[in-house]
Amino acid sequence: MKENIPHWTKEELKIYILLYCAHADFNESKSELDLIKLKSQHSDFEKIHAEFENDNDYQSIQKIQSSVASHGYSAHELENLNREIKELFLSDGKYDILEQSLYMGLRHILK
Repeated sequence: MKENIPHWTKEELKIYILLYCAHADFNESKSELDLIKLKSQHSDFEKIHAEFENDNDYQSIQKIQSSVASHGYSAHELENLNREIKELFLSDGKYDILEQSLYMGLRHILK
């Protein structure tokens, strides 16, 4: 079966990854969503959020992996993305085990 591979810009991919991270503890807090909106264009956020809401965990990981691979990120870009992910995890004042586990998994994808 052929996967539905998105053709996102780097900005759209960042929004999707941040939404995926915000959902790590199954609760997208207002502070997390506000931070993502602050770091993105509003129209991009709404479009990507709607897509994220329709994806299951497997689809999300497949989309993230294929999109990261297709963009050819530099080490500096990956460092910035990792920093934004960490900032998001800390934005609601807690960094629980689910978020920590997801962060470790994403770091492997974002190499």
